[in-house]
Amino acid sequence: MTSTLRPARVAEAEERPGRWLALCVLVLAVLLVAVDATVLGLATPYISEDLHPSGTQLLWIGDVYSFVIAGLLVSMGSLGDRIGRKRILLGGATAFGAVSVLNAYAATPELMILARALLGVAGATLMPATLALIRNLFPDPGERSLAVGIWGATASAGTAVGPITGGFLLEHFWWGSVFLINLPVMAVLVLVGVRTLPESRNPHPGPWDLPSVLLSLVGMIAVVYAVKEAATHGLGWPVLATALPGAAALYGFVRRQLAMPVPLLDMRLFRHRGFSGAVLADLLTVLGMSGLVFFLSQYLQLVQGRRPFEAGLAELPAAVGAVAAGLAAGRAARRFSVRAVVSGGLAAVGLALAALTSLGASTGYPMLGAALLVVGVGAGFSFTVTADVILSSVPKDHAGAASAVSETAYELGAALGIALLGSIVTGVYRGFTGPAGTPSEAHESLGAAVEASGSMPARAAGPMLDAARDSFVQGLHLASGAGAAVLLATALAAWFLLKGQRLDGTG
Repeated sequence: MTSTLRPARVAEAEERPGRWLALCVLVLAVLLVAVDATVLGLATPYISEDLHPSGTQLLWIGDVYSFVIAGLLVSMGSLGDRIGRKRILLGGATAFGAVSVLNAYAATPELMILARALLGVAGATLMPATLALIRNLFPDPGERSLAVGIWGATASAGTAVGPITGGFLLEHFWWGSVFLINLPVMAVLVLVGVRTLPESRNPHPGPWDLPSVLLSLVGMIAVVYAVKEAATHGLGWPVLATALPGAAALYGFVRRQLAMPVPLLDMRLFRHRGFSGAVLADLLTVLGMSGLVFFLSQYLQLVQGRRPFEAGLAELPAAVGAVAAGLAAGRAARRFSVRAVVSGGLAAVGLALAALTSLGASTGYPMLGAALLVVGVGAGFSFTVTADVILSSVPKDHAGAASAVSETAYELGAALGIALLGSIVTGVYRGFTGPAGTPSEAHESLGAAVEASGSMPARAAGPMLDAARDSFVQGLHLASGAGAAVLLATALAAWFLLKGQRLDGTG
């Protein structure tokens, strides 16, 4: 059956001679999102110094984008299936650029949190549309694997471009400039995309169900918020008062989808073991890694004393490894197996995170750089193959909704990881014991401690900073250890869930 279909698929692909140029436009959208995610971590110390957020506000600045995008991805992916993926991609890119300006000029922590939330609304339109368009541009499985590899490699390259470019800007301009780098990328994407991207949509879409949209948004945000608050303050009535309505909303969303003739999200997709396994692997992988990613830039700058540009360069091995692995992932999965590549990649990331539990203030770069390289290679193999599995598991008319599920898992994992692992770092940090005269705001964040040291007597400032940095590193050790445990457990689960799965959707 597969052999009789393959010539038709290849012929369909050959009818689109501009598909590779169109792919270049799609990866610009991926670059836009990846750069924005990485420059925030680099700019966090400067945002702390300028806006004076509390520790809780700082976490919200870091994860509200993921909260909102996780709540809207399924809805926006389904909307793209209905009104056209090209239309929603170009509209979202325009909004993303405009809201980036609001991020750049935010003058208070509250306005910064709002700006990040609005950026999440715009960002929710981008990633599902790019993967869905790849599914339609490249019906041939071999070409699609290469295209997904390029898509993933570009996301990884963005994690390198962001810190390096952001580091340069932070050394020469104010922190808001790191958000303005989105504008030229957005402009190129829209101007070229109008001419090169084909429009695609579900020919029988059904209505865009507003109650389903609201149930998904309310449920996802409420549940993630409850997890965040539980990790920070422990279980209590406020947490339960948020978690229970959120869980009820998600339950209502699932029931409504099962009852609708044309649902916003076809829940039958989860009956496919490869689809479910790939989505679960993505969620848990990002959860295990995100706490480290969010705090790594602070470690490099505030603990080791690196300049922003130098800190950006220090993170480069992870991106290099991910780019190389992403481009080779499809071929490796076909030569060996999907589960071997995914499980092996996740195990490598877990072992690298475990090695980072030995980090100290004076740890040399070779050890850190090697660990980051392994993290990049392992993540590049895993994420690229799971994205390909998800696209291969569904009909192309539902590619937007399926891609949205994949991206929801990614963003939900990021939000939960920052909430859980980030709260570990913050909780351990706040417990440091400083010398007499240590101001209370120094316990809010390491950035606040560095700033507070400038107004303290020299004999007290040094010991206070040493204690704060030691406490921060101890928190980072616990977060890295927890992340390693999550990644190793996920590698084991993926070995069983992806058994027999192949990239052409069979198995």
